[in-house]
Amino acid sequence: MSDEADQKDCEWRTMLHGFADGELDSDRAARFEEHLATCSDCKAEIERVRAVRQIIDQDGVKWRPPEGLHSQVMSMLSFEHGALSSLPLGRRSGWRQALDFLRLWSLVPSLAALAASLIIFASVPSPTLLLQDQILASHVRSMMADHLTDVQTSDQHTVKPWFNGKIDFSPPVTDLSKDGFPLVGGRVDYIGGRAVAALVFRRHGHVINLFIWPAVSSTQAADVLDGYNMALWSDGGLAFWAISDVASSDLAEFEKLFRASTHVGTE
Repeated sequence: MSDEADQKDCEWRTMLHGFADGELDSDRAARFEEHLATCSDCKAEIERVRAVRQIIDQDGVKWRPPEGLHSQVMSMLSFEHGALSSLPLGRRSGWRQALDFLRLWSLVPSLAALAASLIIFASVPSPTLLLQDQILASHVRSMMADHLTDVQTSDQHTVKPWFNGKIDFSPPVTDLSKDGFPLVGGRVDYIGGRAVAALVFRRHGHVINLFIWPAVSSTQAADVLDGYNMALWSDGGLAFWAISDVASSDLAEFEKLFRASTHVGTE
């Protein structure tokens, strides 16, 4: 068997780290030592592992893991079996690579802690990405679950007071029917860990959800997410997220008209 085939198919490689850690029984350890005499790849791998261990065992060479790292790593691993399935397909590969990388370094506990801490900060989706996913999910769910509005009317003077006592702020409400964006109604939704206002408009049969909640400023966000156009702005201490499958030019026009109608100026 060639060295390349040994590296790919050698059945003894599953025992390699157990042998390095002294975890094999005497019979298997003896047989593995015999195998090392005939397998150059396993022998080279054992030497690499021992060399790393030798460096780590030196006095003064330590990597102290951050506080709470163990619980963060365990939560991250459990995420693979639960929340991973809810992420958009394009983002699952990053998590999978991070988990594979963590397992690869698990033979060296101190380096595993270092690698895990880097993965936690580099691979976890940013708050803005998670917020975008929640907004997308709420938009799609509102059209699938027959819960587009809690109050259904184009009368802005009915919709605005309807929110009183249901949320802790007063969202601006306007009807843009004369401009081709009729108000359908409103509802209370839950995004980013808080209750938010959702105003519903239509454009040529397409639904526009406008989510509103208190925020000093907006953050950078995607213009398109899974085929839906998004517009984000903030003013007057409120954040506004509009999402729809209308053309991006229509959504930009909607933003312009809404801001002008509610006296929301430029940021």
